[in-house]
Amino acid sequence: MYFVVLSIIALARFINIDIHQYDMKENLELLKAMADETRFTILDFLLDGEKCVCEIFPYVKRTQSTVSIHLGNLEDAGVLESRRDGKKIFYRIKDKRVFDVFKALGFSKGKILKQSCCCEK
Repeated sequence: MYFVVLSIIALARFINIDIHQYDMKENLELLKAMADETRFTILDFLLDGEKCVCEIFPYVKRTQSTVSIHLGNLEDAGVLESRRDGKKIFYRIKDKRVFDVFKALGFSKGKILKQSCCCEK
């Protein structure tokens, strides 16, 4: 457990998260929320901007119900936010520290929020 805490502090410093700006518990919650392959893939997909659920579940190659559970977990953790437009639900990254984590891991996707959906009205 001690090693895990030290590793998280080291990662936080590496990605320029001011550990005094955020409570240690908040940093742990963010990293826990990201520490699942499906949730990590969802966040990777959302780096390019807002997406409809109808785009997310085919991308992560999971069932819609599985993706919905993971989206709910990410939203409950404060990592994502959603908005409804008619029958469509759009998700985007709310916690900007997510971009820092991906950047530290070598990802370089765009961060411009785009509204797009594969579903036509």
